[in-house]
Amino acid sequence: MLPLELPARPDDRDAWASFLVSRCDDNLDAVRRTADAIAAEPGDAARVLERWNELTVALLNATTAAGLLGQAHPDAAIRDRADAAEQAVAATTNEVRQDRRLYDALSAVDADGLDDDATRMLEMALRDFRRAGVDRDDTTRERLRDLAERDKTLSQTFERNVSDDVREVRLRPEQLDGLPDDYVEAHPVGDDGLVTITTDYPDVFPFRTFATDRDARHALYEQFDNRGWPVNDPILRELTEIRRERARLLGYDGWPDYDAEVRMIGSEAAIRDFVERLDRAAGPASDRDLATLVERQCEDLPDLASMSWADVNYYAQVVCRERLGLDAQEVRRYFAFDKVRAGLLDVTSRLFGLEYTERPDVPTWHEDVTTYDVSAEGALLGRIYLDLHPRDGKFKHAAHFPLVKGVRDVQLPQSALLCNLPRGLMTHGDVVTLFHEFGHLIHAVVGGRQHWARFSGVATERDFIEAPSQMLEEWAWDADVLASFATDDAGTPIPAELVATMRAAQEFGRGFDVRVQIFYAAISVGIHADVPDDLTSYIDDLAKHYMPFERLDGTHKHTSFGHLADEGYGSSYYTYLWSLVIAKDLFSAFDHDDLLAPDVARRYRDTVLAAGGSRDAADLVESFLGRPTNTDAFDRWLTG
Repeated sequence: MLPLELPARPDDRDAWASFLVSRCDDNLDAVRRTADAIAAEPGDAARVLERWNELTVALLNATTAAGLLGQAHPDAAIRDRADAAEQAVAATTNEVRQDRRLYDALSAVDADGLDDDATRMLEMALRDFRRAGVDRDDTTRERLRDLAERDKTLSQTFERNVSDDVREVRLRPEQLDGLPDDYVEAHPVGDDGLVTITTDYPDVFPFRTFATDRDARHALYEQFDNRGWPVNDPILRELTEIRRERARLLGYDGWPDYDAEVRMIGSEAAIRDFVERLDRAAGPASDRDLATLVERQCEDLPDLASMSWADVNYYAQVVCRERLGLDAQEVRRYFAFDKVRAGLLDVTSRLFGLEYTERPDVPTWHEDVTTYDVSAEGALLGRIYLDLHPRDGKFKHAAHFPLVKGVRDVQLPQSALLCNLPRGLMTHGDVVTLFHEFGHLIHAVVGGRQHWARFSGVATERDFIEAPSQMLEEWAWDADVLASFATDDAGTPIPAELVATMRAAQEFGRGFDVRVQIFYAAISVGIHADVPDDLTSYIDDLAKHYMPFERLDGTHKHTSFGHLADEGYGSSYYTYLWSLVIAKDLFSAFDHDDLLAPDVARRYRDTVLAAGGSRDAADLVESFLGRPTNTDAFDRWLTG
């Protein structure tokens, strides 16, 4: 098998349009033909299930191509075509899942002779039919289809509004005091004597960390937290209404219960209990470290007794510099982008027995993209694309996007990372982000050799998906690992003493970092359960309860909070904390004195990652650890 090839030139609009027709329209036609064939002549169990697998492959091929190009292609016309294709995919998916003929054919399959994988696939397929309303009356099914299609359109529009809403502030040169020299050099003074700083990540995150001018920090952060405002506010409100109606038409109390049914957590009540339990656990550490920040701020601003959200990063690095001896700018000089990327490939190659072969000859959608073929034991496993720098119209966060879902003997997995990292020196936070997202790529490629397309790659329960990536972050905190690639201009590796100080600084603020995530989780489940008329007021009330900091007046975080619009996350942002508990437990099995030792990593690769979604996540974890997962490692991490 050979990987799927992309059009030769990013600027060849006709070629990319034809590619979308081939990957989307043609595959959707194949879906309908296969559905008709299953309905017309079901045949024996093996024949029905194989045809169903062919249908699933075609549907996934259309889904992934549209989803990636809609977020990554530099040509707005191609992005629009991809968005339209994604809407067509969503409509076809709903048609399939409400097709009573297909449901009857699969329901008639005798499961007695099936192996475990086939039985699991069949059970999950039938569950999907029921959750789409296949057993409801015609009027209800039609309403559910309309709502699902509207959901897709609105979520696309929401994300596009965020991507297109790049704001800026105009500042006097002296308002960049405190920022690294390379940052200042990259932002020259304009003809009017002012400097432009945008709301793109490489501008915002260093600025909020190092800029000494409080007014400038607040001005930039106000713009950052108002992206998508006001246009996305009514869109998000309608999305929550649509999802509540969909859930109730299917017999659920609301969207969180419907959504959680197929997660590890199981119910809205369990989500809320988890959020409250973690909030209590994080409270003491959060309060202690927040008091330290406020105390330090009072040295500069004696009359200010509270900490603004726009000042947290700045004072956190001040405290770490003054009390722990950690200079974040000193840390940056060891993390040149090219070295970090090369180091990441080397580390994961050694851990997981992978070989990366750069393919500069392979066409991509943009010149920034670097492409690698991934092999193991001499066999080609798949292909990955690293699209890591910001540009106009591109996805504004950091995420993994599949291009092709791997299916054994049918097609190789191909996946992309879309990030917004700087081209020069990176913060250590950037490094951690890159390790995290790369964990998804490894999962997609290593787990992309399933027979059943449903189980390919990153296909576990949604509240486990982040665990492998969160665990890989640990390698970005290890002194020996970092010394293998993090060097300064003279080639001197980052000192172990500096990494130890970085780790000590990481412990500071851990409690309030967790509480911020709890706040986001509370927004996610709350707006979908309660469907408030005034989202801003509702979220302000949640902030007073959960947020350890003061939010900026007049800001509207929810209008750029892409997870809320994404149906896959929607009411389930809690998943980042839930999976973090599991990630800490998984990591406890490794030798912390030698994180580059391959033995445990290979066993983890083969037990957890290679299984894709073919087993429940809890079973995968238990198989690797030799016991059910528990919270012990997370509790130790949280309390220091």
